[in-house]
Amino acid sequence: MQWLQQLYSEDGLRTLVSDLCAVAPVLGLVVLALIIYAETGLLAGFFLPGDSLLVTAGIFTVANADRPQLLDLGPTIVVLTVAAILGDATGRLLGARFGSSMRTRPDTWWFKRKHLEAAEAYYRERGGASIVIARYVPILRTFVPFAAGMGGIAPARFMFWNILGAIAWVPPLLLLGHYLGKTSWAEKLHQVILIVIGISLLPLIIGVIRNFWKKPSA
Repeated sequence: MQWLQQLYSEDGLRTLVSDLCAVAPVLGLVVLALIIYAETGLLAGFFLPGDSLLVTAGIFTVANADRPQLLDLGPTIVVLTVAAILGDATGRLLGARFGSSMRTRPDTWWFKRKHLEAAEAYYRERGGASIVIARYVPILRTFVPFAAGMGGIAPARFMFWNILGAIAWVPPLLLLGHYLGKTSWAEKLHQVILIVIGISLLPLIIGVIRNFWKKPSA
């Protein structure tokens, strides 16, 4: 799983993007777009980085000290936003097509029924807004579009929330990274990644604590 560690590390991501850009200027951006697409649209992609990847990509849009600019901000915002929209749209289609069979599918390394059940409960509780809110929550970001497809959400209604969620998620995090890239934090990218991962996990931690306190005492 060395390649996965590379995606979650400062040096690994910078090396990956710079090596790809050396082959073709757009190749690094294309691979980042594929990662965002897989993380939001394919159940097997739930372990891929989302928030931290976007902030890091934003930092890569700025030349700082001896570090060159690897990506252009405008195209990066457009391409990764489109990738996020297509990812959720794919998740909805897969949920509508295969949702029923996934209810009884045994757990595997890439699929846990508890994740799907949590996403279904979240979607039932918050409706279309869950598609926007889940953008900021790892795992739910992957499973909620699938659950929405299982729930039979109308395609037009889903697309409205999908586009709104992608715009609320991708550009702000890229712009945050772009701003940090102009500061001394660009030299502390590994700390930035850890902070972003920690913040993105807060909703899950809070949800676990709430569920614990809601359990009736024996």
